[in-house]
Formats: sequence, C-alpha cells, structure tokens
Amino acid sequence: MTEPCDVIVVGGGLVGATAALGIARTGRKVRLFDRARPSATLTRFAMDIRNVAVSPVSQGLLVDLGVWETLAPAAINSMHVWEEQGTGSIDFTAADVKTSVLGWLLENHPTVKALWQLLEQEDNVTICIGDSLEAVESATDQVTLHTTQDCYPSQLLIGVDGAMSRVRELVETQLDVHPTGHHALVTLVRTEIAHRGMALQRFLLDGPLALLPSREANISSVVWSQNESSAQARLSLGDAEFCSEIGRAIEYRLGSVLEVDNRHSFPLRQQLVRHFNAVPRVLLIGDAAHVLHPLAGLGANVGFEDVRALLARLRSIPLSQDVGEERLWRPFARQRRSRAQLMLGLMAGFRTVYAQDDPLLQWLRNVGVNWLNQAVPLKRQLMAEALGLGPPTEQ
Repeated sequence: MTEPCDVIVVGGGLVGATAALGIARTGRKVRLFDRARPSATLTRFAMDIRNVAVSPVSQGLLVDLGVWETLAPAAINSMHVWEEQGTGSIDFTAADVKTSVLGWLLENHPTVKALWQLLEQEDNVTICIGDSLEAVESATDQVTLHTTQDCYPSQLLIGVDGAMSRVRELVETQLDVHPTGHHALVTLVRTEIAHRGMALQRFLLDGPLALLPSREANISSVVWSQNESSAQARLSLGDAEFCSEIGRAIEYRLGSVLEVDNRHSFPLRQQLVRHFNAVPRVLLIGDAAHVLHPLAGLGANVGFEDVRALLARLRSIPLSQDVGEERLWRPFARQRRSRAQLMLGLMAGFRTVYAQDDPLLQWLRNVGVNWLNQAVPLKRQLMAEALGLGPPTEQ
C-alpha cells in the first residue's frame, strides 16, 4: 500500500485534469490516474475534430489556473439559429449582453495537453498511468483505490473518468440512460466565406446541424444530429457530395463548402447518475455523472461548473481538516445533481419542441421564436443566464 494522499482523481481528460490541477492549487496532495497520457489524433486539417464550447464563466476557471494564456481559442461572437420548416429565426450577439464574445471553441487535445503540462510541474500532483482499476473500498476514515499494481488510500476519491466510468461501475450507483434515437456526425469543413466568429445552427427535419467557428477563418466544426441510417448514409458519401449536402443544409450562409475532413459518427444519449456521492468519500462529476445532448454545447461547461463548485468547497475547508467527511459532500452532491437534471430536462424539451412536425405546432413555434428575437430585454436575460453572467447590466 502506498502512502496516503488527500485526494485521488480518476480521469485525466478535460474536466478531470482541470479538477486535479485546481485541487492541487488548494494545497492538497493529489494522485491522478489515467489509462494513458493525452495523445493527438490530427487529421487532414491538422486540427482536432473533437472540440469543446467554453462559456465566459468556464473561461474564468481556466484563466485562474493559468492555462488559458497557452491556448488558441476560437471566439464565438454571434449565433444565428433557424429552421428548415417555417421562417422562425433568432440571433444572439455578444453586444446583447455587453461582452466581447459569447464564448469560445477549444480543440480538445491541445487543451488537455496544456493542462497536463501544468500538472507535471505541480509538486502536489503524482500521476499514475496505465493501472487497471479493480475495486473502491470506502471506509469511515479513508477510501482506498485498488488497482492491478497497488492499493492507494486517500481521504477523498473523485471519479471523472467519462461516460463509461469505471469508478461509477465499481461503486455500483444507478445510472438513468435516455437514448435520443440520434447519432452525431462530426467533422470539420473549409468554406468559401470566413465564419467571422459566427456560429450557425439549423433545425432540419432529421435533426439539428451546427457549424461552430474554429481558430482558422474558413474552417468550421460540424456537429450534425440525425438518425443512425442518415448518419451512415452521409458517412458513405464522397467528399464532394458531402460538401454539397452541407452547403445546401445551411443555405450557403458561408458560401460553398470546399473541403471536408475525416468524418465520424457516434450514438447520442443523455444520462444521469442517481447519486453523485453514492458511497462515503467518493464523488462523481463531469461525464461520469452526467452526459448532455450536444445541442447547446453545455456538456463541458456543466462539468466545469462541477469543478468550480468542488474547488469552492475545498477552499472553505482548513488544510488540517479531513476533506472526505460525508457532511461536506452530501449538499454538494444534491446541488450538482439538481443542476445537471435541470440541464438534461432543458435539452430534452428543446429537442421535443423542434421535433414536432404538426403544421400548427410548427407555426406556433415560429411565431414564438420570432417574438423572442424581437423581445430584446427577455432575450438578453436568457443569454446572460445561459452564459453564467447573471443578470445583465441595465440599459
């Protein structure tokens, strides 16, 4: 058995690495477990197809940790949303909430790599690579992680090891899974017209299509939610055919689509654990606890919210105090689950509203969307709350 540490973090992805670094900066000894060090999978455009949308509040967390300045974010200045059926549309701009940007898009691998570089320089962090997890033993005075290599005691264990979490499996907490019936087709495209920091989202009959600005002026990230048969059919198209289909789908808002990168597809589902703190001294956060539909790009931001709340709680605990005490984390677990449950409900409701093909319901939806676009104070309030900015400044 190794020497005890304060906190074990399992999972060194985007949210896990952020959590480990933040915890270490509170003065705690952290042991980080992952199967492998982050590695890049660059494609034709020499970019990572995996991207994450970052809100201003999440950006603040990355600034505080000293990682933001090393990144190359793509600013999202505005967003235009419209649909295939009807004339309803809505526009969001940074000026509406008196900010310089609505958010940013970050490539996954460069962000995780930058976090790991800081972790490797951190005296309070020990990184363990390649150990297979065998058991989690929770006791009144400590929690022990058993791997194929050794046993690792700590005061607190945090599972941040993704949607297929091994920690969640080992603590045997119940998971509610809600299939969406859709697959996400993801890729990058090069367009004739520069995106100018504008995100596009169109609700098509077979699912929403989003084009998000990248750090390159004429390259956008594509996330297309659709049924499995449509996704497979579009994966099998030649590059030129696929470019033409994307161009038509967004009504050539960025001119012709000139080139497409590698395409990938995966099933979409929403899921939520019953308990973020199912056993004493063990927490689940990030995708290990909740997975949201990518419709609004909220998944990583809700994970970052988990980290911010976790760090706020840790900073309130004296360094001499046991950080694994149950009374410290039960309220945290309830609050974070309630927040995730709200976000899952909003995404499910949003999908349901735009999936209606009844002509009367479509007309009502179009009227409502157009009204909201004109109701500037209400739209500003909704935007401010979605971005985590709180009530906007009075005009």
